[in-house]
Amino acid sequence: MQYILTPTLNTTDQQELFVGLRRYNHTFLPAHEVGHFGVYCRDDQGAMLGGLNGSIKGQWLCIDYLWVDESMRGKGVGGKLIQQAENHAQQQGCSLSLVDTFSFQAPLFYTKLGYQTVMTLEDFPKVGMQRHYLRKVLDL
Repeated sequence: MQYILTPTLNTTDQQELFVGLRRYNHTFLPAHEVGHFGVYCRDDQGAMLGGLNGSIKGQWLCIDYLWVDESMRGKGVGGKLIQQAENHAQQQGCSLSLVDTFSFQAPLFYTKLGYQTVMTLEDFPKVGMQRHYLRKVLDL
């Protein structure tokens, strides 16, 4: 047996790890209760103005990544992306949503959308910063 540390991830190793992890996880969460999706906003030329990558884990929507171009911030793009993700998740049987964000990102944005902070990890990713975990009960 040998242990190999690689300074960068490669797709083959990462996928092999995921196969094993998913095989184990599916004993608790069947494959139909887990999935990934995206919601994107593009201009008329096809350039991305914002996007959301989400996942479904059981009855939870997990907002994995959300980004809105600086030129579009404050114009409702982020809220519309989240609303579409929440609607999709509800159609898949989700009743709760989870997101995490750094203090220098958008914690207030999420609270304005009805998310409540359930945990804050101090001094992450470095001293003086925080990582906030927020949840929301989705309207049924």
